[in-house]
Order: sequence, then C-alpha cells, then structure tokens
Amino acid sequence: MLPYQFIERPSPFVASDPKALTVYAVTPAELETGVLSKVDETWARAAGFKAEAGSFLLLQGDGATLKGAVFGLGKNPEEAPFACGKLARLLTAGVWRLEAPSLDPQQAALGFGLGGYSFDTYKTGKTPEAFLALADSVDRAALERTLQAVFLARDLVNTPTNDMGPERLGEVFHAIGTHYGATLKAVVGDDLLAQNFPLIHTVGRASAEAPRLLEMRWGRKGAKKVTLVGKGVCFDTGGLDIKPAASMLLMKKDMGGAANVLALACMIMGAELDLDLRVLVPAVENSISANAFRPGDIYRSRKGISVQIDNTDAEGRLILADALAYADEESPDLMIDMATLTGAARVALGPDLPPFFTDDEALASALGSASLEEADPIWRLPLFKGYEKDIRSRAADITNAPSGGMAGAITAALFLKRFVSNAESWVHFDIFAWSPTEKPHGPVGGEAQAIRALFRHISALG
Repeated sequence: MLPYQFIERPSPFVASDPKALTVYAVTPAELETGVLSKVDETWARAAGFKAEAGSFLLLQGDGATLKGAVFGLGKNPEEAPFACGKLARLLTAGVWRLEAPSLDPQQAALGFGLGGYSFDTYKTGKTPEAFLALADSVDRAALERTLQAVFLARDLVNTPTNDMGPERLGEVFHAIGTHYGATLKAVVGDDLLAQNFPLIHTVGRASAEAPRLLEMRWGRKGAKKVTLVGKGVCFDTGGLDIKPAASMLLMKKDMGGAANVLALACMIMGAELDLDLRVLVPAVENSISANAFRPGDIYRSRKGISVQIDNTDAEGRLILADALAYADEESPDLMIDMATLTGAARVALGPDLPPFFTDDEALASALGSASLEEADPIWRLPLFKGYEKDIRSRAADITNAPSGGMAGAITAALFLKRFVSNAESWVHFDIFAWSPTEKPHGPVGGEAQAIRALFRHISALG
C-alpha cells in the first residue's frame, strides 16, 4: 500500500526573473499589430504560425539558441479562459514569463498552474518542469491555495480504491485537519448504530473496511456557520443491484464529493477566513457480501424518516441523508453538500457543467455570479415540487429509487431536501468529479468542480 500524506506539491511559480524567457500568448489580430519584434514575426510567419487556438512555436535566437516562444489564443480567447494551461506541457524546462495582452494575468497564471498537473504516483521518472515568473500584480498566495486544493481533489479521485478506501480517506481527512489545527472526530463501524447513523452503517457494513463518519471543526465560534458535506463512497459496486463491468470502471471516483469538499475546506482554512467551519464526510464502500443491504429493505434514518430500498445502487443519497440530518441539527448559516450522485445530471448537462439545487434565490444568484467571475461553470436546476410524489413509498415514508427513470437528478435532490429543515441556506451540487477528455488546464482524470465559485462566495461571508 502506498503511503498518502497531506503534502503540498512544489509551486510552479517563481518571483519575477530578469533571465526568464518570454512566451507571447497572442490572438491573430495581435499578431498583426506588432506584439512580436520584426525578427520574431518574420520567423513566425515563415514557420506558418497564425495564432490559431493552441498553436505553439519556439523562437530561435542567435546561434540556434532558444529565444522564447509564441502561443496562439485564437480569435476568441474568452471562450478558453485557461488556455495557457497547455503551456505548462509545451514549454521547455526553465523559467518563463508570460506576455499576454488580452488575458487577465491572474487567470492566465492559474491556467498555467492547473495545466501542469499530472498524476504520476504509480509511474517512474518525471518530466522536466517549466516555471512561470509572476508579474507583481498577480496574487501568488491565492493562486497557490487554489492549485493545492484542486490538485488535492484530483489526487484523491485519481487514487485507486486499493489505496483510497474508507480507512485511507479517513487518514487523509485527519492529516488535513491536523495540518490546519482543526478539531477531529470519527464515528466508526457499529458505533454508527450506537450514535444513530443507521443509513451510513447500512450502506457500508458489507465492506471489509468499516464505514465511518468523519467530522472536522475549524474556525471561530460565533462566526458564520458554514458546513460542508461530501459523499465519500470510495468504491461503488452497486451492491446487490450490481453494476455492469463497464459502469464500474470509474467507481473509484464515487468519493468525488468528499474530495471536493476537502479541497474547498483547504482553501477556506488556508485563507484563514473568519468562519465557523464544519466538514462532514460519510466514508463507505458499497460492497457485496452476506450482510449487504437488500432491495426491499426498509430502514429508519437519523432524522426518523423511513426509507425503502428500491435500488442498492442509489446508496449515495442514503449516507448523505444521515450526514445532512446531523449537520442540520446545528442550524448552519450555509450548508453545502457535494456528491457524484446521479447519472441523470450528466445526461442533462454533460460532465463539465455540474448542476446545483437550492430554494434560496439570493444564494442561487450569488453562486451564478461567482461562477462567471471565476470561470468555474455551474448551472441551477429546479427543486420541482411536482416531482415530490415520485419519492413517496407505499411501505415507508420515502423510496431511495423512484420508478420511471425520469428527472433523476431532481428527485435525488428532493430526497436530500427531506433531511434539511433548520439550515438558513442549503445547496446541493451533483458533480461528476472527472474530466473524460484532456483540456488545456488538465488531463483526463479526477477534477475539482465548483469549488472556486463556492470559495469566492464563501469569502464574502468571512
């Protein structure tokens, strides 16, 4: 088993360096207006460089020495705000400075940093790294907080379950809390029953690793109460309603909600926001054994609501139900849950646009604005009351898997809403936590979603 500790990755940024080579990021129009010197412009034209999006060319100096580079942004650079992430993989090793007249320096630097990520825990050797010398106007501390958080989320999701089961996720949770001086607690195994977390125990009891509820508290009592809840299903076989093999291939990412709330918590604690922060992660593995929960079973939740199990593959909402009810008992000012909850959300909006659900109009508006400001896409879906009838059960109060297969993301959100009654504001994010295609700012694999927008909003609270 590979050891996992909370270790910050080396920064890809350095202070301004007079010896740094320059990479020019330009649009086709800028290429025509003299951004480059006449010599470099002649070289670029001879090489066929037209500043098309993602195009790249090294600039040659005297004696075949490397003089710099030029990078194409295309005609509409606003459509790819993190295009400079590709430079982290294109530039040769050494220190570079970015000259990009049409880009926001902070956002361009963030793109560069995000694009340098690679998950190489299980690989030998390492490629040379390019470093970016930052302009004085760039907030380096904010950049590095964001990068460390995003990389943490990506690392946790990318790590396979043999090295990131409930026990190891608990160790990472503890390491992060210790790093920031938080108060920590864990309820493990049969203690979940003794302390009234029956649904978390039900889902995780079939695994070789005991289910657990992880809790972290940090910040100032009396400040705004912000509570983060993340789904921590470290692997999901589907239970007795077993998934087909193809659907199980990426189920190491079913703890993506936990990974993202931990990343967001790191941003909050690293920035020392004046908040009363609480983080809850129910960590389980949905396995198959003689004591696995069954279709047709009925269990009473922490809140007292009875739930009929009509599909053991709808397990995430069960563990979240107990965690949300527990969080709600303290009446937080803002409660956020994040979960890789439904395939229906991906059918509706695809992998890169996570939906969120809330009844708080002011919160929805603020999150929409933060999303645009951070270029961190999210989209609101409705908590449509007309579908509440679909989660009713004849034998219990509610079902975990409505029949019919329609509006699955909405009915899942309505299920969770039943367990939130005291929080001043609540929002649920149904994230994918995975990038199925390579992007300039990241490879295929685990991804942080919505946390930059959430951090921007939360920063205004504390």
